[in-house]
Amino acid sequence: MGRCMVLRGRGFGGVRRAGSLLAGVSMLAVGPAAQGREAGRAPAGPARGPGIIAIAPEPGVAQGAAPVVLSIPQGSLEPALVAFTEQASVKLVYATELTERLTTPGVAGAFRPLEALGRILDGTGLTYRAVGPSTITLVNPRYVQLGASQAITLDELSVEGQRQGEGTPAGLPPASGTVGQPPVPYAGGQVGSGTRVGFLGNRSVLRTPFNVTGYTEKLINDQQARSLSDVVLNNPSVRNDAPPFSERDSYFIRGFSVTNLDTAFDGLFYLANPRRTFTEGLERVEILLGPTALLSGGTGRVGGTINLIPKRAFDEPLTRLTTTYIGDAQIWTHADIGRRFGAFNEWGVRFNGAYRNGATPLDNNAIEVGVAALGLDYRGDRFRASIDLNHSTQNVTAPTSLFNAVAPTIPVPRAPNARRNTANPFEYNDSRYNMAAGRVEYDLLPETTLYAAGGLSRYNEDFLTSNYRVTGVTGQASNALAIQPLELEGFSGEVGLRSRFHTGLVGHQFNLAAAEAVNKNHSRGFVPFALPTYTTNIYDPVYLPFGSVPTLNVPRSNRQPLFTELYARSVAIADTLSLGDDRFLLTLGGRFQEIDLQSYATRPGPTQGQRATRYAESRFSPAYALVVRPTENLAFYGNYIESLDAGPSAPATVVNASEVFAPVVSRQKEVGAKYDFGTVALTASLFEIEQPNAFTDTATNRFTLSGLQRNRGLELNVFGEPVPGVRLVGGVTVIDAKLVSTPNRQFDGNTAPGVPDTAFSLYGEVDLPPWLAPGLTLTGRAIYTSRMFYDQANTQSVPDWTRFDAGLRYAFEGVNGKPVVVRATVQNLLDDSYWASAARGYLALGAPRTFILSAQLDF
Repeated sequence: MGRCMVLRGRGFGGVRRAGSLLAGVSMLAVGPAAQGREAGRAPAGPARGPGIIAIAPEPGVAQGAAPVVLSIPQGSLEPALVAFTEQASVKLVYATELTERLTTPGVAGAFRPLEALGRILDGTGLTYRAVGPSTITLVNPRYVQLGASQAITLDELSVEGQRQGEGTPAGLPPASGTVGQPPVPYAGGQVGSGTRVGFLGNRSVLRTPFNVTGYTEKLINDQQARSLSDVVLNNPSVRNDAPPFSERDSYFIRGFSVTNLDTAFDGLFYLANPRRTFTEGLERVEILLGPTALLSGGTGRVGGTINLIPKRAFDEPLTRLTTTYIGDAQIWTHADIGRRFGAFNEWGVRFNGAYRNGATPLDNNAIEVGVAALGLDYRGDRFRASIDLNHSTQNVTAPTSLFNAVAPTIPVPRAPNARRNTANPFEYNDSRYNMAAGRVEYDLLPETTLYAAGGLSRYNEDFLTSNYRVTGVTGQASNALAIQPLELEGFSGEVGLRSRFHTGLVGHQFNLAAAEAVNKNHSRGFVPFALPTYTTNIYDPVYLPFGSVPTLNVPRSNRQPLFTELYARSVAIADTLSLGDDRFLLTLGGRFQEIDLQSYATRPGPTQGQRATRYAESRFSPAYALVVRPTENLAFYGNYIESLDAGPSAPATVVNASEVFAPVVSRQKEVGAKYDFGTVALTASLFEIEQPNAFTDTATNRFTLSGLQRNRGLELNVFGEPVPGVRLVGGVTVIDAKLVSTPNRQFDGNTAPGVPDTAFSLYGEVDLPPWLAPGLTLTGRAIYTSRMFYDQANTQSVPDWTRFDAGLRYAFEGVNGKPVVVRATVQNLLDDSYWASAARGYLALGAPRTFILSAQLDF
């Protein structure tokens, strides 16, 4: 019941233009005849029913086309359709649930393509009728829905085929645009067949010279992800470095820190929630590994970039309600409503609203979350536009805290019970987030698009929390309470041009863009009274009585002085040269970056409000990338990319708190290979990234730039549906993270703190046979992270850990044949206690066993 559409046809290589339609609709409708008027309009009237098949023939694949020799054995329908697309050079677009658990008698011999398709579909309940050289009408195909006793019939629907270069599917931008649906999901529906590659636009995975993955809404729903941190764990190169029951998410990507502040929203930075991104309004979570200066500009993303793709309305109306219980006592209600309006469905509205409240498995901890996300879009002949309005609140009672330091003279103590919360019951973190963003595109020519985008955001955070320093191996610790109200303002804008054209035999994908991103930090307010400090124990916490801190007159986040402001301006240019039907793709380009970072004195006194430091630096960061495809399904790639990044700021807990460092230059070299088997894909990457190293010396409690960190790694990833009813996504990452050129060569050759040398993530699903348990799917996930060093001297470390999740999903027909999906998940099945991260001089505790149960109903 994933309601996912898959495009088949030479795997990634055959995916030139396609789009997924949620709510079980899969439709390819292109060309003036299909669109009712000039190119770009969607057909009048949405499709209905749980799924359809649409065939997009290559030239000559009409009913009268020459016969092709086929050899497709009897068996499951899904691999048979894959083999058919390969052998007959035909593209198929369909909803994955349409073919689940269906079998085919197969076909062998020389047949015309459509005649062969009829033989393959024989006995499946699916049929078609050709009414012209490029038009296929589906006539009452039967759809067996996860073993349901009754077949569902679909009304007759006329669908136009597409010849290459003849417009685009309904609801989708041209190849040079991005407003609309993201690239279609790959087999299994868990990841996309392509992603947004910064200002280069949408690219298929096989044609992208970087390691990219786009996780779909189907995967987000099936894993019952609450925030972005739950989604990124599917990637072995990404690890969380913040406690799950705190107020924030933060990540290590390829061994480098990437905070939630550095997450992009629809390609724009400093607009996403800087602390925690909730999943309700997300259609896709895309992760591009490695520095992205050429692709996106901005700063702070040496390890990689996370881009959030918002939901858009599909042609079929959607009204979905999901109610979830999360242990110990959280109730989560989520409504997802989508509609399209206008004579040609040109206007779209998608609203997601959610409320969650209650106690968590952590002692004394409770979280209240409210989310509202509204996405509006317009798709016209040559003009497309979108507007997104987001709001969220998060109120955390007794937020679990990072352990900010461990005395350098002791080993890192074992992790306490994962349910133990050292925070006082009266501690809190309350936040409010608002954002508005817009994007417009205009097609100057069919393959040339001019675009502009921009947005602004504001985040306010008021909190009273603990700062711990572990002083004894038996768990002794000192705690200092802190009140640090925070306000963050973000502004982002981009204008650009994408164009495809040829000069002789050479194809060009030319891109030009100018961008500016601004982040203003209002924080570090003065507290007009002394805050308590006391001794506690991480295994047996000491709790202060209520009233220990007079919070009535504490500073508020909306009345804080400006602490830092960052301006990142850039101009980028790139040209991808192609030969031989994209068998050879060479990208040459670079971005001129200008970073202006200023800090201001915030303490009361004669200097308050005056500028304390300023660093301004500009640089041209080049990038080169190559893709070579010896066959349609095999690609080798390589890239070299540089970036200019804002220097780090010292955290509030060190002796040189608030010190701002000058911008730094990072460099990456990477080679890799990708192979698409049709229903499962494998990728491999070798990379090296160098960045100046920032760290807190636990002996002096001083934050410094001390040497260079060089990470070399190997990544192996898999995703897809290797056999019908079995879906996988995950992989393994091995990193050799070394410190080089440290002061006085004191730590040269040591392992960089907080970086595991091995990380493994694998999520899988298995559909049980209909005769055994119709509609039932088993799910499971294994996450492994090896030992990590805590300090630069490599004398302190935390042990490796493994987390197992297990679950069930049951899909069936509800009232009036509407689909219902019930999901149950147990995270951390063995209830292990472990240090999940030792990054940035902090310790973060993993979550205890957590039960999640939900029911999803469509109306």
